[in-house]
Amino acid sequence: MNPNRLWTHRLYPGELPRLSAVRRDLRTDLDGLDDETVDTLVLCGSELFANCVKYTASGHDGGVVRTLWQADDHTLTLGFTDDGLGGTVPALPRTRSTTQWQQAEDQRGLLMIEELSTAWGYSPLCPFGDIGTHTWATFTLTH
Repeated sequence: MNPNRLWTHRLYPGELPRLSAVRRDLRTDLDGLDDETVDTLVLCGSELFANCVKYTASGHDGGVVRTLWQADDHTLTLGFTDDGLGGTVPALPRTRSTTQWQQAEDQRGLLMIEELSTAWGYSPLCPFGDIGTHTWATFTLTH
């Protein structure tokens, strides 16, 4: 992979069926990395895209998700920007009982991303109003 690479920004309709295009584009862009790393990045990228669609205005009619990924010699960062109006920010669920965790089908994705990434976080597009959030995850690349 070419170090210090910034891939072309992409814009996807905010629809879950578009996940196949997100995954395909990620796999194409990550050509040259080992299969395990690519699988991890595609899995986490899929989760970040799905969260944008499920929890924000990106999933409403006409909504979009913007993507950007970049790499240097040792890390790769995936970034997904939503249309806002979700009313919340990305957060790890921490207040569940054991029974609730055993029965939970949702809200495990960020736990997975926290486990598989070096770091993850988010930033609002502006300090006021809910016009969008950029959520990112950074991964260490092995050579």
